[in-house]
Amino acid sequence: MDVKENVIVPLGYGKFVRSDKIVALEPIEDERGPGRRTHVFVEEMKHPMVASRTEHSILANIVETPREVMEATAAMELLQDILDDIQQIGPMLRKSIKKEAGLDLEGIEKKIEEILKHEIDFDMRQ
Repeated sequence: MDVKENVIVPLGYGKFVRSDKIVALEPIEDERGPGRRTHVFVEEMKHPMVASRTEHSILANIVETPREVMEATAAMELLQDILDDIQQIGPMLRKSIKKEAGLDLEGIEKKIEEILKHEIDFDMRQ
């Protein structure tokens, strides 16, 4: 992969950095959520910047990436965002949603986790 030079990369919430100055991307594991997705390490900065975008979406802006890969990555990010949102829904509201709309959030949550786990396992084999 070749890094695009002199391209301004949006990190979200009005933060931008030059593509060729980014040296590392690290997904935020603890306290991850809206506004806190990725640590972006930039040349000559002591501390990483906190980006509201995922490492995959930032990487797509930094390197030349085939369209199919970008679309698959965007789909996986959307699934992760949906899973994050579903996990915030309490048991009482889940029961109400299932009763009123027939939407099984537990089932959806499990399917998304299976898809994301498969992607993580696939990434680890490469």
